[in-house]
Amino acid sequence: MKVKKILFITQEMTPFVPDSETAEFGKDLPKTIQENGFEIRTFTPKWGVINERRNQLHEVIRLSGMNIIIDETDHPLIIKVASLPSARMQIYFIDNDDYFMKRLVDFDEQGNPYTDNGERAIFYARGVLETVKKLKWVPDVIHCQGWISAIAPIFIKRAYHDEPSYANCKVVYSATEPEFELDFGEHFMDCIQFKDIETEELKEVFEGSYGFDDLQKLAVRYSDAVILNDNKVSKKVTDYAESLGLPILGASAKKDYKQTYSEFYDKLIGDEE
Repeated sequence: MKVKKILFITQEMTPFVPDSETAEFGKDLPKTIQENGFEIRTFTPKWGVINERRNQLHEVIRLSGMNIIIDETDHPLIIKVASLPSARMQIYFIDNDDYFMKRLVDFDEQGNPYTDNGERAIFYARGVLETVKKLKWVPDVIHCQGWISAIAPIFIKRAYHDEPSYANCKVVYSATEPEFELDFGEHFMDCIQFKDIETEELKEVFEGSYGFDDLQKLAVRYSDAVILNDNKVSKKVTDYAESLGLPILGASAKKDYKQTYSEFYDKLIGDEE
């Protein structure tokens, strides 16, 4: 019997970043899904708050080295790994001196969102997808969690759709309540264009603004299913998912996610088969 494979593109995980509900679930979900018999790979950004020595991160030279071009500027991709022995998991970290080194997660030291958060999300998504290609690993489901993962679905479905690793995968996006005032700015539209991604299809989603819920709508538009991470997800986002006819797993499923999430993945994979 074929082992089903799940790729987690997540925002943050304990114990690498300070404790939070998002970070705890970022660790617990892949751990549980692996225990349920799935094969997994888990990626997270190498945020500047992560202590590499304490968490025993080390660079994977064979996976690092390529440049990701964003708005005609080269940004070196660095891949690092660390293990969670208690969970028997290896975690991959996406790193870059400009976007992550010596920088916090969402905000700077003054509490202001980074003005290049849009570019950081683009770099993270493309970094993950390029690395999985190098691993020659073919996921059945890709589960995106957190604002910085919301760019990944459009890249999977439009820019990487003809790659063997992604041609037949299902994409799941976990929608959340707005975490902070997010505005990627007008320059974001120029940065996200890559391969088959076109400006006109983006305008249909964004409708002139680039806020948090607009970003989530973009993720929903290019996903095959949506999970509501809590009961405070914007109606703008849930209504949009419903209008597309996507399978939606309600927030109550999180209480028993060990069973409900596995069943949800199984159903999506089964639909493909």
